[in-house]
Amino acid sequence: LSFEERLGLLVDRELTEQDNRRLATRLKTAGLRQSACMENIDFTPSRGLDKSLVKKLATGQWINDRLNILVTGSCGVGKSFISEALAHKACLLGRTAFDIRAPRMFTDLALARSDGQYKKIMRTLTRTQVLVIDDWGLATLNDGQRQDFLEIIEARHNVGSTIVTSQLPVKHWHEAIGNATFADAILDRLVHNAYTIELKGESLRKASAKKRLQ
Repeated sequence: LSFEERLGLLVDRELTEQDNRRLATRLKTAGLRQSACMENIDFTPSRGLDKSLVKKLATGQWINDRLNILVTGSCGVGKSFISEALAHKACLLGRTAFDIRAPRMFTDLALARSDGQYKKIMRTLTRTQVLVIDDWGLATLNDGQRQDFLEIIEARHNVGSTIVTSQLPVKHWHEAIGNATFADAILDRLVHNAYTIELKGESLRKASAKKRLQ
């Protein structure tokens, strides 16, 4: 190889290693709780999952457009897997992501008010390009949680993309927020510019357990 060819190979290798390091950092920061990726999504017909929609979401254009994704369905149908697969894809596309369960998020914010970490946590939740809020709507929000949720959604509106998973159908989210004024403000910013994925079928964890016991 000529000097120019060897130099080109070295530069390419260095750029590849830099890209890999950046990806590793994004994935670590995202805090994804399982090894989920778009290629491993189960499109069994009984799940009611629109393959063409998932293929469209895999391009990442929804992130460019600052759109949201709402994933609903009963316990164990794979809501978290899909949300984390989308966040994983975002990281592969060079975007930042952060995954957190709603109960943990509200607990952390409540504690942060007393230890001086509130602004730091809010920066993480509002500035990441793709925020995954998992298990939302398990209980009606209290006053502090409503205020925090509105601040997060308001700060992210038309700035970042938010993925929310919930066992509750979207039509019941208004009552889960617990205050009509807050609910209108939150849902207006969250729902009207979002793709909705409604999963069906029995629990995948239950089905997997049955197979192991056979």
